[in-house]
Amino acid sequence: MKKLTAKQLREMWINFYTDRGHAFIPSASLVPENDPSVLFTTAGMHPLVPYLLGEKHPSGKRLVDIQKCVRTGDIDDVGDDYHCTFFEMLGNWSLGDYFKEQKIAWSYEFLTSPKYLNINKDELAVTVFAGDENTPRDTESYEAWKNCGLKDSQIFFLGKEHNWWILASNVGPCGPDSEMFIDTGKPKCCDSCSPACSCGKYIEIGNDVFMQYIKHSDGTLVQNPQKNVDTGFGFDRLLYISNGLSSVYDSELFSPIIKKIEEISKHEYKENKEITRNMRIIADHIRASVFMISDGVVPLNVQQGYVLRRLLRRAMNSARNLDFAGERLTELVKVIVDIYKDFYPELEKNRLEIEKQISLENEKFSKTLSQGIREFEKVAQYSKQGVLNGKTAFRLYDTFGFPLELTKELASERGLTVDEKGYDEAFKNHQEKSKANNDKVFKGGLADTSEQTTRLHTAVHLLQAGLRKIVSSDIHQKGSNITSERLRFDFNCDHKLTDEEKQKVEDFVNDAINRNIPVVCQEMTLEQARAIGALGIFDNKYGDKVKVYIIDDVSKEICGGPHAKNTGELGHFKIVKEESSSAGVRRIKAIIENK
Repeated sequence: MKKLTAKQLREMWINFYTDRGHAFIPSASLVPENDPSVLFTTAGMHPLVPYLLGEKHPSGKRLVDIQKCVRTGDIDDVGDDYHCTFFEMLGNWSLGDYFKEQKIAWSYEFLTSPKYLNINKDELAVTVFAGDENTPRDTESYEAWKNCGLKDSQIFFLGKEHNWWILASNVGPCGPDSEMFIDTGKPKCCDSCSPACSCGKYIEIGNDVFMQYIKHSDGTLVQNPQKNVDTGFGFDRLLYISNGLSSVYDSELFSPIIKKIEEISKHEYKENKEITRNMRIIADHIRASVFMISDGVVPLNVQQGYVLRRLLRRAMNSARNLDFAGERLTELVKVIVDIYKDFYPELEKNRLEIEKQISLENEKFSKTLSQGIREFEKVAQYSKQGVLNGKTAFRLYDTFGFPLELTKELASERGLTVDEKGYDEAFKNHQEKSKANNDKVFKGGLADTSEQTTRLHTAVHLLQAGLRKIVSSDIHQKGSNITSERLRFDFNCDHKLTDEEKQKVEDFVNDAINRNIPVVCQEMTLEQARAIGALGIFDNKYGDKVKVYIIDDVSKEICGGPHAKNTGELGHFKIVKEESSSAGVRRIKAIIENK
């Protein structure tokens, strides 16, 4: 396999697909726009869902990108050789253009050609969908891999659990996928050893998803009139594998961060397992935090802000374990920015704000730790038979941010032990409740393009226009979230809206609705959008061409779908709540009532 720098791998991916007629599109924000199903962008397909559902993309039917992603399910596993919170996904799409045979041929070429990754074809393994009672075996993908030169022993048929993709809402475009693995050469763990095993013989490096079906809410599966391809390759993983490294943390994306942590802590990275683990936690969590804050997230007790707060406080505790103050974590920001600024220039632009937010959170955590220690002193004196109750230990973690290691340390100083089994049970119960609540909160789903959701999406345009006309022309969207029941809109504002302001904004929106104005979509260059006064974030968020939705003299915005065709379709707009979201940011929740 060819050894590559991060820059070389980025350029290789982009050039491979632009040479084959794909338009390069920049990474979307880590905070999904109008998507209630996830807190963060967890895959490259999230920002493209409207186009996977049939809306025309302004850059065409063939796209390529490198998407920033965050996944939070494995936070407690960070510290091993490969788990990361933040990562980048190399992606490319066919929106109703080419399909399986062409895509697999290109994937094989990128993997094995000496011009590209130069992987020995005998070291590849792939999986394809085995079929079930509802959908046939994916013989087309099998034949495509055979035509590339793979042997039967390298192609594995697996079931839906491994080789079927569908949106989180379990409705919408879906279909079989074909995953690509490197065979490490390790001996088989058993006779049935395959890429489905977790024995370490096979390492996944990429995935081609073929969206040839649409699943309806009643469970029926029909052919998708627009057959899409979604390809994803893990950038961090490919980088460390291509360089023959044993851990993702040994790559050039992490080594300068870890070197700085060594300098600050006066410890060596490989000194012992615990020091290695703590340095990796700090490097991963601060890297993820830098990208989150740059995309507008601030530490809070809810939603994206809660995840950021948890990451920062976990990093601060690891700093404590390495004998240095959490406030020095801000010194890592410049190191991380320097690693990524050429490809993500917004990081340099936002560096001071990133450092400020980390510093403020460290101050808050220091106060919380002091409160927690006082609380520990109270509960410790009531411990029975020299054992601190597991539920109490978990409450110290959940309420005051005390990691179990710190509670055990304090307990040991007082001759106590901690009921770790009880702690684990309380932690598990908390996780199950959180998952149930998240499933409840984010039930809308990415595929929710119902008529009501479409109306609410259009109403957001009118709401922002109303706020800018009534309250301040400096107002801009800071975030939005739409379900089929309501819209939530965050915007910059230095005061709580008065009842009069709220009523005037409501009246403005309803007046636009009552005028039955056509909602017109025009494709144009970014410069043209600027020239006509369209609202948008004019940095590297957009590609060369954009869609501008124009509502007569009321609103002009760069946006993706879905939208109503006419404002008269919306119904009656009503603000149900206006509140603070964070410092300098207000939040409106509103609904549409049927006329």
